[in-house]
Order: sequence, then C-alpha cells, then structure tokens
Amino acid sequence: MKRSKIGFGFVALAAAGALALSGCASGGGSNGGGDAGAGIITVNNTEPQKGLIPADTTEVGGGKVVDALWEGLVYYDADGVTQMGVAESIESDDNITWTVNLRDDAVFSDGTPVLAHNFVDAWNYAANIDNAMGNQYFFSAIKGFSETEPVEALEGLKVIDDHTFTIEATPDFPDRLGYSAYYPLPDVAFEDMEAFGQNPIGNGLYKLDGEGAWKHDESISLVKNDTYVGPREVSNEGIDFKVYASLDAAYTDLLAGNLDVLDQIPDTSFAVFEDELGDRAINQAGALTTTLAISTSLPHFGMDEEGKLRRAALSMAVDREEIIDVIFEGTNLPAVDFTSPVVDGFADDLAGKEKLEFNLDEAKKLWAEADAISPFEGTVEVATNSDGPHQVWIEAVANQWATNLGISAAPKLYPTFAAFLDDREADVVGGPFRAGWQGDYPGAYNYMQPLYYTGASSNHGFYANPAFDAKLDEAINAASHEERNEKLNEAQEILLEDMPSIPLWYQGTTGGYSEGVDNVVFGWNSVPIFNEITKN
Repeated sequence: MKRSKIGFGFVALAAAGALALSGCASGGGSNGGGDAGAGIITVNNTEPQKGLIPADTTEVGGGKVVDALWEGLVYYDADGVTQMGVAESIESDDNITWTVNLRDDAVFSDGTPVLAHNFVDAWNYAANIDNAMGNQYFFSAIKGFSETEPVEALEGLKVIDDHTFTIEATPDFPDRLGYSAYYPLPDVAFEDMEAFGQNPIGNGLYKLDGEGAWKHDESISLVKNDTYVGPREVSNEGIDFKVYASLDAAYTDLLAGNLDVLDQIPDTSFAVFEDELGDRAINQAGALTTTLAISTSLPHFGMDEEGKLRRAALSMAVDREEIIDVIFEGTNLPAVDFTSPVVDGFADDLAGKEKLEFNLDEAKKLWAEADAISPFEGTVEVATNSDGPHQVWIEAVANQWATNLGISAAPKLYPTFAAFLDDREADVVGGPFRAGWQGDYPGAYNYMQPLYYTGASSNHGFYANPAFDAKLDEAINAASHEERNEKLNEAQEILLEDMPSIPLWYQGTTGGYSEGVDNVVFGWNSVPIFNEITKN
C-alpha cells in the first residue's frame, strides 16, 4: 500500500485527497541566523481571558501570545500552507494511524528537550473532561476520546520512543495540527497547571521576558528565545504586547509612533487610514467571520418554530451592504455561508442562503408569524464589548432592527472582552451577541465544529442538533476530500435552516504599521507574522 503523507499545504494540496507531511525545514539553524534586527516591536492586544495554556486558550488576545511562545508539529505560513515545525514527518499507510517523527534538537525555552511524551501528555491532559480545557473538543477525532467520562490516556496515542509517537484518528486529523491546542507541554506544567499558565514555558520563537513579564491589563513582554533551533528565524529582539482599552487609542498611538503594529483598524478610521498610513496600511482578505449568536435558551428564540422564524427575520432585517459601505468603507464582504472565502471548502451556492440577504418584506412577515405563535414584548438587546471596534456597527444593527421590524432594540455593552466572554460562556447575555471566528487552521470544518457541534468549546449559543453533529462526523470520516466537502456543505444547509447564529460578513484584514518597522506581513488568519518584522 502506498504510504500517505500530509504535505506542504492544506489549501494548495487538499484537493489531491489524502495528503502528506514530510520534512521541509527551510532556513534551519540558529534563531535569527545571527543577523536578527535589533529592538523590541510593540503590537496591540487585548487582555487574555485565561492563563496562557495552549489547550485552554480560545480567544485572540491569548492566542497571539501562545502562538509566539510555542511551536507545534507543524505551522501555517502566511498563505495558510502547512510547514514542518517540531515534526520531521507525519506519515500513514491508511489515513487512520499516523506516525509522527520529531526533530531531535527541539527544546523548551528552559533547555529541556521536546520529546514525544510532551505532546502525548499534553493532549491526554487536554482531552480529559476533568481538566475542563476550552479546546477539549479538538481531540475528539482521536480514538478513545469521551465527552462524558474522564479518560487519563487516549487509546489512539502511543509513544514509540523519545522522538516517535503514533496517532489513531479520523482521516482529516493532520490538517488541524498547526492549531495551538496541539502544542507540547514540558513536564513542569503538570505540577501546577494554573501557575504554569501565568508563567508558561514554551518551545517557540519567543519566551517571556522573565518574572513579571505579564502585567495584567497592561502588557505582556516577550523576548527572542535563543534556545529555538527550528525552521523559522526571528528578525527582531522581542514583542511587547500592549493591552488597549480601545482600538481608537491604539490607532492614535500608531500615528504618534508609540506603537509599531496595529492588527485591526478601528471603524472610526476606515475612511482615512489608507490616506494617513500610505503604503504602511494593510487592507486584504482575511479568515475572520462576524456573526450574531443567539442562545437557544433565550425565550422566544429557541429551536422551535417560533425561534427559527425570529432568527430568520432578524437576519433578513439586516442590510449588510449598507453597514459595510457606511461603517466599514467597503472593507468587508456580505456573508453567504458560515465559513470564509479564503479557506478550503467555502461554498456560495448553499440551499437557504437567501436568509442571509436583506429582504424587508419577508423579515416583517416572518416576525409577524412568530408573534402569532407567541407575542414578543420588551427590547432585543444586542451585546458586544466596548474595548473593541464593534460598538458602532452593533448600534447600526440595533437601529436597523428597530426601524425595519418596528421593535425595540438597543446595544448592550460590556467594558472588556474578558467580561463579555465570561457571560457568553455562562449563558447569561440575555440577547443576540457579537460572535464570529478567526480560523485556527485553513479548513471549513474549523468554522463549524467548535461553534455549533453539541457541547463544543466555543458553542456559546448552546446549539444542539444531532443531525448536524452526524453530518460533521460523516465529513471527517469521508474517504475523499471531495466527499468531505460535500458533507460539510450539507451540514451548513442544516445551519441555514436552524440559524443558530446570524452570519453577517467576512471581515477584511485591516491594519497598519509605523515608520519604525519594516517587513510587516499579515498571514492568512489576519495575524501579523511577528518573527519576520524588523525594527528600524
């Protein structure tokens, strides 16, 4: 039987069916090759919701830091193409059992070697429901996973020797391995995981700048990790993640030269940022989607007939193009599905996509039909955090609902993203709320399983539909790439029927950088490639 390998690009090679990953370390050698540019780069960020534990980090503020501190078996380059990280090869004879061979020179930033058991131990810990990791469901594809019973060691993971282990999982599993949930942990992490999350030790391009490097709600300071000997290089001396209460404040600092890189332009500056920044402005396609999620426990908005009518009515009462033109200056695209145009599996011809189109008459009709079942009284509050760039468009959506449906609608603002996430997870928001997704890896499945699978890590609408779950399960076990995408499209059509969230638009990647830095490139997932940035 031909040995299958997962190769150099999910996006580029996925259509070939079963792929292959084999070693392609380009660059290699020491961290930065001795020619690293001097200086610390400063970038904007939000305060991480939790400790910096890869398998428990599910939001962007923590994710950017975790990705800088760690390296996985593979990583995704700027174009979303899979490249070798700690792995030298990932091979299979049957697309079910994968043999992973590690480089023998990888070490954590404290000098301890990165061995096969560091991956297996970290994955077993994350998959065990007793440990309540936010990314637990990323391990559901591995044999032996249970969402109801604690499992100390997954049957599908076996350490062969210090630099070899095997994974028995679904055929699509290797496509995901660049995501942070699959990073290794040093032995010391298991002595006190909570304390480790405050002062983590990774194996990546950067490390924390000593004790006190994380000043909560202020900054997180990283320096170049001189123990790193992998395929990538670092062209600066470190990263200072500065926590801002608003993107407007961050943009002001960027213009004043007090911030090197801003990874999202505030909506108040969309009309002027390209003129103000010139060739230092970033405006490109991205892998971010924006939705409005609605908890299935919210009265009048459940998964019964009334709830589905109201969800569809709210969706069709939003004039996406008007908001994109007026607020986003045309930098976004109206959503036609639940994924992103830049990832494999995107589809723009799904049954039910008309629910994502502005249709005032139909929206009024559906809302009236819902009222005939059970009259709605009170105010529809639409929630977001005020320390991000979303308040203006949230207000616009509320105004459109009020005008187009003749109902009372208003924004509900949280002071911080962390507080907003806490209420989402506790199911106490009390109305539709801003949600969405920034891709963990460049595939359509990633835009559905974490958000809509029953009990999944980011399913903050608490949606549960066995038919949808079954269709996703069929997709990841499909024999061919084409069949996998066909099943994913069928799963999306179930989402369009139920509308657990309201897709609004695909968010363009907007950002900018100061005159103090060069070589600023934003990746497929709208995050700057920090290690390539040089300080002038």
